[in-house]
Amino acid sequence: VQLQASGGGLVQAGGSLRLSCAASGRTFSSYVMGWFRQAPGKEREFVTAIRWRGGSTVYADSVKGRFTISRDDAKNTVYLQMNSLKPEDTAVYYCAAGSRMILSTMNRANLYDYWGQGTLVTVSS
Repeated sequence: VQLQASGGGLVQAGGSLRLSCAASGRTFSSYVMGWFRQAPGKEREFVTAIRWRGGSTVYADSVKGRFTISRDDAKNTVYLQMNSLKPEDTAVYYCAAGSRMILSTMNRANLYDYWGQGTLVTVSS
């Protein structure tokens, strides 16, 4: 199983970026795909997740209304559209996949089985 995250970069505050997570190696239709981030000196935190089948989503309060998670079944890819970016969004963003979660536990990193390598997002003020 491979999760390949991409799309990070440097953007000014207020700008937008779209991250991609290309999944391969198995069928992910029964999986939950999540995005987490880790800022320098901080613990990894949940950003958002989507259940591949049905499309149920969960967002951290800090990104609600600014970030949108989506999936492309044909490309086996999950996207994170990030708008109105703030300097505090600066972090390495990781995508992850797991099959053991219900809606209320989709924010728990320890339930995800597979992780991508991370992509750096830097938001300048």
